[in-house]
Amino acid sequence: MSDNLNIVCPQCAAVNRIPASRIGDGPKCGKCHEVLFSAQPVELTSASFNTHIQRSDIPVLVDFWAPWCGPCKMMAPAFLEAAAQLEPQIRLAKLNTEAEPALGTQFGIRSIPTLALFRGGKEIARQPGAMGASDIVSWARSQI
Repeated sequence: MSDNLNIVCPQCAAVNRIPASRIGDGPKCGKCHEVLFSAQPVELTSASFNTHIQRSDIPVLVDFWAPWCGPCKMMAPAFLEAAAQLEPQIRLAKLNTEAEPALGTQFGIRSIPTLALFRGGKEIARQPGAMGASDIVSWARSQI
């Protein structure tokens, strides 16, 4: 593995090269100067999805959800809590399948919420159904 990691900025989607040994030191984006890790899930769109999934050297855990989904709303605080525990080793992101139906279809999302873990541009694991924060953290760590 390289000594540098490509990290996609959650604000501007610029790809930043960060020394692996400095990933936990609060690195900032070279383009927009915002922090690269804020313990907040990144809101993905069709415009930013591929950049985050394909260009990031850390795994990306995506919550496929919709605003009308009760279990999705119940899981949202747990997903936020999991972000604080998993970053910077894993980036957490949310994709609203109602706003971005083509991506939901592309990945065969049949029930929500569904968590999908991506690494190196490929899906490596999937877990349907709402989960608590500790279950999200344990599941994600067990997959990488």
